[in-house]
Amino acid sequence: MSGLVLDSGLSQQRSWRLPPIGALLALGFLLAVLLAALAPQLFTRLDPLAITPREAFQAPSLAHWLGTDQSGRDIYARIVHGARQSLAIGIAATALAFTLAIFLGLLAGLGGRRLDQLISGVLEVLFAFPSLVLALLFVAVFGSGVGPLIVATGLGAAPGYARLVRGQVLAVRQAGYLEAARALGHSPLRIITRQLLPNAMRPLVVTVTMGVGQAIVWASALSFLGLGARPPAPEWGTMLSMGRDFIANAWWLTFFPGLFIVLTTLSTTVAGRYLQRRLEGRHE
Repeated sequence: MSGLVLDSGLSQQRSWRLPPIGALLALGFLLAVLLAALAPQLFTRLDPLAITPREAFQAPSLAHWLGTDQSGRDIYARIVHGARQSLAIGIAATALAFTLAIFLGLLAGLGGRRLDQLISGVLEVLFAFPSLVLALLFVAVFGSGVGPLIVATGLGAAPGYARLVRGQVLAVRQAGYLEAARALGHSPLRIITRQLLPNAMRPLVVTVTMGVGQAIVWASALSFLGLGARPPAPEWGTMLSMGRDFIANAWWLTFFPGLFIVLTTLSTTVAGRYLQRRLEGRHE
């Protein structure tokens, strides 16, 4: 009896163990980015669009922590306010991609052999192209701007997600608990929404978490090419694009926006890996 109590106490202690320092730093950084997106006034009172020509191209200092750009705008304020647009683009594009992936994956996994072959063939053709190239193609069709940028990034990422969803649906659809639900007379819609989807999607939570960071990178790349948010919007990719002409003399114009893009992507990856270990029951 005492052995059981001891084992229970040890397992409870392991379950309450703090995340490793890397995961804590990643989660802390993502929390700060989220707060900046929701309430930028908590971090700065400066207007990210305020132009002060006499303060143009000031290097990082106590007055301007990350320097100023060619129009005298404060880089720190622009990065803080840009978190909202960059994070919103990443989340919206990932949500769009995963919604399309669920629809196509369910059709391919449950729609019969011919429909599966048709959808799988289309996905294979799309997957043969790099996702960023697909996003560039969609931007060329829909035009530039934040809305088309979200659609283009989401459509570019959808084929990869759809393949994963299809594989999970095929792996889960013959499970015993689904057969039991059919035997109990549950409707197909209820079986899909209550049994199949939750169990098929659980392993993909990690992929979606890391996909937000990847979507931010793709959206920033498109904005850098002038196909995303239009200047002087404080979007991180647009800031990179605006500062590239002055990189030789004002390195901070591109360094700090690029740094925050990298840190956000790295943090989503680390947080996703930690979440994966937790879902798999590994607490180390």
